[in-house]
Amino acid sequence: QVQLVESGGGLVQAGGSLRLSCVASRSIFSINVMGWYRQAPGKQRELVATSTSGGTTNYADSIKGRFTISRDNAKNTVYLQMNSLKPEDTAVYYCNAVLIRTLRYDYWGQGTQVTVSS
Repeated sequence: QVQLVESGGGLVQAGGSLRLSCVASRSIFSINVMGWYRQAPGKQRELVATSTSGGTTNYADSIKGRFTISRDNAKNTVYLQMNSLKPEDTAVYYCNAVLIRTLRYDYWGQGTQVTVSS
């Protein structure tokens, strides 16, 4: 079991920055994939960025060059640094953890709201 708690969302003007944090209830060192997803009103949840335990990162095309995902294994925390925010980045952002053992296990946080005003 992994509990995830996000924080850092809020209201920001276009062009501004926010840093989201996701604290896990256990060590993330061996968690295969940590990631951020988002869901805007009326839209499906979409991948934003992922980070594997081996250090590989992956980003959605829409946020490449603006967002950065990072892990701090000592703090059991994953961050999403968001720069040059746009109104279309407005969404609820969810932290995700994937454990791959004999089966795949997905865990989700409760989400944090990010609102970007124009």
